[in-house]
Amino acid sequence: MPKSDRKFDLIAFDWDGTLYDSTAIITRSIQRAVVDVGGALPTQQAASYVIGLGLRDALAYAAPDVPQEKYPELARQYHFHYTSQQRELGLFEGVLPMLAELRARNHYLTVATGKSRRGLDDVLRDEKLKGVFDGSRTADETASKPHPMMLNQLMQKFGIEPKRTLMIGDTTHDLEMASNAGCARLGVSYGAHARSNFKAYKPIFIADSVHGLHDWLLKHA
Repeated sequence: MPKSDRKFDLIAFDWDGTLYDSTAIITRSIQRAVVDVGGALPTQQAASYVIGLGLRDALAYAAPDVPQEKYPELARQYHFHYTSQQRELGLFEGVLPMLAELRARNHYLTVATGKSRRGLDDVLRDEKLKGVFDGSRTADETASKPHPMMLNQLMQKFGIEPKRTLMIGDTTHDLEMASNAGCARLGVSYGAHARSNFKAYKPIFIADSVHGLHDWLLKHA
């Protein structure tokens, strides 16, 4: 697709809860890790709220009664619980066809995630994802959401202006990051945060399914 026919040249996706069906397992892993180190069991709402943040920020919010000196142990326990269930995880149905059509239209496709670089690289080794993304940024190599550094670096890499950049995510952290970077933002309500939470960040659309997201992008992106 010629650039003149596109509204957005760069599309940045969050990973967990947006492209990858991992919200429930992340939530359970946070809850179990906090209990393992002696903290009070976080509610499901508190544990799911922090999805998308860098791990340290997420644990500080979800486990306010756990002292900072226990954070390394807390992170280790989270990693243990998450990796023990990792085989159950995968892309949401419909994600691969959507990404293939967007690539055919010559959008730059990127990932901006609260995962670590190691964690993202592990999932991107999947043969089906080779060559799909043009770039990515993770919380441990930039700054945790909602700081705009991830998006700023991706836009700088490809020479794309904020008005030609769209951030897609399932949390308010994603949309706030996009707002801080001056980019358009689109929320998906099938991940960690409810549709009602997005309103304050003025998304241009809220998708309730991958199919709905795919359809909107083909018509409007």
